[in-house]
Amino acid sequence: MTAQATFEPAQGDTGTAALLEVENLHVEFRTRRGVVNAVNGIDYVLRERETLAILGESGSGKSVSAQAIMGIIDSPPGFVTQGAVRYRGDDLLTMPTSDRRRIRGEQIAMIFQDALSALNPVFSVGWQLAEMYRVHRGTSRREARKLAIELMDRVRIPSAAERVDSYPHEFSGGMRQRIMIAMAMALDPAILIADEPTTALDVTVQAQIMQLLADLQTESGLGLILITHDLGVVADVADRIAVMYAGKIVETANVHDVYGAPAHPYTKGLIASIPRADQKGSQLEPIRGAPPSLMRIPSGCSFHPRCNYARQRCTEDVPTLYEVDPSRSSACHYWQEVINDTGGSHGQ
Repeated sequence: MTAQATFEPAQGDTGTAALLEVENLHVEFRTRRGVVNAVNGIDYVLRERETLAILGESGSGKSVSAQAIMGIIDSPPGFVTQGAVRYRGDDLLTMPTSDRRRIRGEQIAMIFQDALSALNPVFSVGWQLAEMYRVHRGTSRREARKLAIELMDRVRIPSAAERVDSYPHEFSGGMRQRIMIAMAMALDPAILIADEPTTALDVTVQAQIMQLLADLQTESGLGLILITHDLGVVADVADRIAVMYAGKIVETANVHDVYGAPAHPYTKGLIASIPRADQKGSQLEPIRGAPPSLMRIPSGCSFHPRCNYARQRCTEDVPTLYEVDPSRSSACHYWQEVINDTGGSHGQ
């Protein structure tokens, strides 16, 4: 009989204090066509100086869960219906709006997917960076402009003093993403949420952006939540990984366990679909089918229509997170079989 994992702040303990604790978070969107169950009870902990990568296909609930943490879900149609999001022990979901607004941006900052859409096209990037200091710190315009230039230098934008008055469209995609990172880092937050920060960037620029985030984390000690669908992006930067499917976390583990011996069929499928140099000339192994509609999530295990390990039990019983070992869990009834097929070891 396998033990079932429960929400435990000490799980995956890195020896540092918990910055953020997400417990049983549910988010739904009430539309004319029906209720979209975007997030269906997720739990995780982020600690100081830790990088937690949240992986999954589009529509798995990754970005919605981050928006719920930030308090930026449009309501209606979106509603947080259950759960808690605790920042240093205080529940963001129950605190007054004014208190939460002070935490957002100053203590918890977010980098959005599309930098061009997130930046205001009618103001220079320097003005937008300086606004952070003017509004939140009451800094004079002259001093705020100076700090904006320093921010641009910090994220390695060449000739920052000359480019501070340029507009977003005058920068490349990689440079705009650096400006978004600068804006997020302006007030020295304790937590940075990066939502697909390398989308639509070429491989070289992706590596530069990820290295920049890693350097800023080392410099400031912040906790980083990295949301992505690309396992290759997080291989060298993440400490722990949470894999999401159909609004739930289906596996959590340190990065070495996830890549070495995944304990959930969905994670195994994601890894098998990554192109590798040693597979030249062979075909990739994509996950068959498509993610389910979040208005009609399958019964039992939501992954069972696409799963090679699925049996009758999987169509009826909803798996909770089973404890594979003290720092790892999997929402699969047959996780031992999945690990054994990969050639890895597992706890009993």
